[in-house]
Amino acid sequence: MDKLASLLHMTPAISWMVVKVVIVFSAIMLLASVWTWVERRGSAMIQDRIGPNRAAIFGKIRILGLAQLLADGIKFFFKEDLVPEEANKGLFWLAPFLAFVPALIGFAVIPFGRSFTSGGVTYYLSVLDPGNGMGLLYPLAIGGMAVYGVLLAAWSSNNKWSILGGMRASAAMVSYEIGMSLAVVTIFMATGGYDPAEVIQAQGHLPWAWNIVHQPLGFIVFFTCMFAETNRLPFDFAEGESEIVAGFNTEYGSMKFSLLALAEYSHLMTASALVATLYFGGWQVPFVQNPTVMLSVASFLLKMLFFAWVFVWIRWTLPRFRYDQLMHLGWKVMLPLSMANLVFHAWRMSQGH
Repeated sequence: MDKLASLLHMTPAISWMVVKVVIVFSAIMLLASVWTWVERRGSAMIQDRIGPNRAAIFGKIRILGLAQLLADGIKFFFKEDLVPEEANKGLFWLAPFLAFVPALIGFAVIPFGRSFTSGGVTYYLSVLDPGNGMGLLYPLAIGGMAVYGVLLAAWSSNNKWSILGGMRASAAMVSYEIGMSLAVVTIFMATGGYDPAEVIQAQGHLPWAWNIVHQPLGFIVFFTCMFAETNRLPFDFAEGESEIVAGFNTEYGSMKFSLLALAEYSHLMTASALVATLYFGGWQVPFVQNPTVMLSVASFLLKMLFFAWVFVWIRWTLPRFRYDQLMHLGWKVMLPLSMANLVFHAWRMSQGH
């Protein structure tokens, strides 16, 4: 009876958790799908083309080519699923899920709006409530795990181009992860904690108090490393279509290829949310001290989508770096800059600033 009473007492909390999980993960998957269309329309705008505009619902309804999403989904679903004869079939099937799941669950600790109280109970707008002991270390750790999906896809394909892409991904991860981590550690040091709610509250509602103003060098390092983290141009060496066919996903097609694409765009959304949280006040609304819940959610969403668009903009503006240039940038530029940023802010704090 005691266990039953305890379960009934926990029902509201469990229900709220289920609602958050469904809303957040459904929203991330929906935005990731829509962003494949944004990518194609954005590249068309930048290159002075039209982009996808022929697919239509019932042969008549065309809304900026959005029907292309439905057409692509149907195509991937019904396309023949081929597996290379010499591939490790079990791992070949498992790899897309190992790439997709970390990209999706990395969002779990990021607050997408201010908390609110109802009936004496505080409800937090993040999948995992603050004070869970993981804080912003969680998405960094989960993001590092995503490379295992890439490596597994590369190795299990038994394809030379795939193997080259996997080797590039693993070497690149070692190159940029240290500099990126030091940039984030500097924010933890300045905030006095690594819980995302603390980071957001410490920045406040005034734009000149946000971390982008106080730590612009750290932002440059972190944002640059995010392009490598998400395998986006100009650092998409794991794919490198003009060099190694399609890299780690050369042998993938049908829904498995679709899942790998969704993993990339889900990772892009999580990376954009991290940039907004760490450097741009998270859900804080400029010059509004106590925004409504809906206004805070809208503020966070606008910031996240803006940086997601910047990822698209940069991809279709800059050419791919050479592989040795990434190594040079990671070890000889980003790492020294992030260390200098850390030392400088540690000195400022020791001086009482």
